[in-house]
Amino acid sequence: MRGQELRIPTLADVLRARQVVNKYLKPTPLIYSKRLSRLLDCDAYLKLENLQPIRAFKVRGGVYYMSVMRDEAVKRGVITASTGNHAQSIAYAGALFGAEVRIVMPNGVSSNKIEAVNELGAEVIMHGNYFEEAREYAEKLAAEKGYLYVHAVNEPLLYQGVATMHLEIAEELPDVDVVINPIGGGSGASGACIVYKSLGSEIKVFGVQAEGAPAFYHSWRSGSLFSTEGVKTAAEGLATSQAYELPLKILRGRLDDIILVSDDEMRGAVRTIFQTTGQIAELSGAAATAAALKIRERLKGRKVVLMLTGGNIQQEQLASILAARNA
Repeated sequence: MRGQELRIPTLADVLRARQVVNKYLKPTPLIYSKRLSRLLDCDAYLKLENLQPIRAFKVRGGVYYMSVMRDEAVKRGVITASTGNHAQSIAYAGALFGAEVRIVMPNGVSSNKIEAVNELGAEVIMHGNYFEEAREYAEKLAAEKGYLYVHAVNEPLLYQGVATMHLEIAEELPDVDVVINPIGGGSGASGACIVYKSLGSEIKVFGVQAEGAPAFYHSWRSGSLFSTEGVKTAAEGLATSQAYELPLKILRGRLDDIILVSDDEMRGAVRTIFQTTGQIAELSGAAATAAALKIRERLKGRKVVLMLTGGNIQQEQLASILAARNA
């Protein structure tokens, strides 16, 4: 990608993005849970991005990207790759602004996410077994057909839109101590650092990755891009096998820590979220709560926001998780 496209978005960029995002999306609730707070021994809040129109935070980025790139998107058509929530984001925004959208998705993506993309009017193209294989094919089709390609991770406009969720938190709960955000590609955690660190606050930002997809964790620790050559997690939103330039540029030196969680810990967090708040989370959407349960001693007595980033979970999977005994 061109060097200027990988510039780090600023707080001013996020403020501009909010003017657009708020025209199309309402701010999501930030709720305090007394039961979850007792369990974690801290003041625990959930940011309910599962209540977005596509039930995931990424719609913020899709709407802002498409608003800026509308003319080119309508003229050329848009293509991107995704394991699900980014796909719905671009499909939703394409329908909103009148652009034709194609999504390359890897095999194994849940049927409810494929159906959701189709219902939004986008064409789904199945290719590969994990995100990077789908991404490479989407880039190939874009070059061959002339489609406008949206990189799911290295596109700064997506970050500017996504970061508006953290701007809402900063304004509603300015005395928050810790914000925990899952890391798949990295736009959510990057948005957190762009907002909170630009404000000069003492707010700590923790990222969360799946133990079976720790590419960014190793990249963040080493400072060099790392690939795992495959993933071993059922958390689709975290199933990326390599780290990317833009989030590493943003998060290296700004992110305070990354916690690795297992799929079983995320399943337990899905159950905990439902039992304590009645909210539905997919595995990646529950990753922040899984991390909080794992490091609760570090959070004791603090004011903590857990990002519930998505609620796109299959009914059968949710039923199985809720029926299981607590770990």
